[in-house]
Amino acid sequence: MTRRDWLLGALAQTREPRLNFIFVLADDLGWADLPVYGADLHETPEIDAFAKTALRFTQAYAAAPICSPTRASIMTGKHPARLGMTIWHEGALRKVTNRALFPADSEDHVPHAEVTLAERFKQAGYRTAHIGKWHLGTTSHGPESQGFDVNVGGTHWGAPQTFFYPYKGTQRFGGEYRFVPGLGQGKDGDYLTDAFATAAIREIDAFGASPFFLNLWFHNPHTPIESKPTYKAYFEKKRKPEYKHQNAEYAGMIRSLSEDFGRVMTYLEKRGLAKNTVVVFFSDNGGFTEKYNGQAVTTNAPLRSGKGSLYEGGVRVPFLIRWPGVTPAAGVCDTPVISCDFFATLMEIAGLGGTSIDGVSIVPLLKNPKAELPVRDLFFHYPHYYATTSPVSMIRSGDWKLLEYFEDDHVEMYNLRDDPGESRDRASDDPARARALRDKLHAWRKEIGARLPSKNPAAAKR
Repeated sequence: MTRRDWLLGALAQTREPRLNFIFVLADDLGWADLPVYGADLHETPEIDAFAKTALRFTQAYAAAPICSPTRASIMTGKHPARLGMTIWHEGALRKVTNRALFPADSEDHVPHAEVTLAERFKQAGYRTAHIGKWHLGTTSHGPESQGFDVNVGGTHWGAPQTFFYPYKGTQRFGGEYRFVPGLGQGKDGDYLTDAFATAAIREIDAFGASPFFLNLWFHNPHTPIESKPTYKAYFEKKRKPEYKHQNAEYAGMIRSLSEDFGRVMTYLEKRGLAKNTVVVFFSDNGGFTEKYNGQAVTTNAPLRSGKGSLYEGGVRVPFLIRWPGVTPAAGVCDTPVISCDFFATLMEIAGLGGTSIDGVSIVPLLKNPKAELPVRDLFFHYPHYYATTSPVSMIRSGDWKLLEYFEDDHVEMYNLRDDPGESRDRASDDPARARALRDKLHAWRKEIGARLPSKNPAAAKR
């Protein structure tokens, strides 16, 4: 053995092991759906326990009010409008011709030219795996094509046919046959959220001593609203008229989400990996406030509206992060952050360098929740229709927020410090501020090449 080889071996033995990363993403979990954010009916003891060891953000935003664009922003660090991916995969393929506006065209996948988090980690020698919902393109644009060594369950579909084994069939989605690949054999009664957690534990084992980046992107609690029967019965008994949350089956789904998140966290402890693993818990958009099987799914109160909307209930989401030895236990941060920030943040934590075009590293906040980030505005662009909105863009600048609706060009302005529920439109009170914010919004859309909706001539004739 040469002296150089001996020195390299000694250095390898004394060097701190590289950090692992687990990104847990819930689907349609609202800002107020967890007890640590004020939920009443819902119970999430495992997430509550994690929050006591982690940093909780009170003003974290998904970059879009629906799933695929937010997921794209996480993976690339770019705003959905810059990517041209502003609606979910299936929505991008569907033409809307019966409304006042033609929605903007949208990409239905993340281009291969984009460098993803998984590709950066893989280039740095990490093992990578994606488990659960993908929704960022068909097979040729699946997780394996974007830097992941392993893919379990990731397809172009946004929701499973059912949460119960065998997780496939044609009962929903217009008779389309859907399935969840890669899970292996199961048995009647098995629950999809459990199966994804089991797959995550299996992959953590398979990583061995290698550093890893793991996406654990649950479908839960997206529709179909299907809970384990025992949990549904429990929450039906617990429910009280004065609770803001009333959907027992949805509560049961969130209970399973917490339980399976806890299984993975417990396994990290068992393997001695918790002290060396950064864990992110986030949601892809606000809670779904429409009805399913005749019952409202959830409420985001005190925030206004829900999924699809650029009111706070559609884009403000739960965000917990634990960086062992760095983030303060049971810490709280009130600084606004956005999903575009994850790329630069995780790269800095891992020591891999690099920035993102539309996000910033929030490492200073992870070290000190009272630290100050560079002054910036947050922008949102949803040039599409949904049950909760017509095409709209939005800017948040400090405590002020302005929305611009494309159908009639009207604006609304709110002060989120005084009025987080957006109950008082201040645009007419302070027209100069409204104009300035609107000008900023227009400049941003032009700078990133945001695609805009257009007038539907046929609608004007009706």
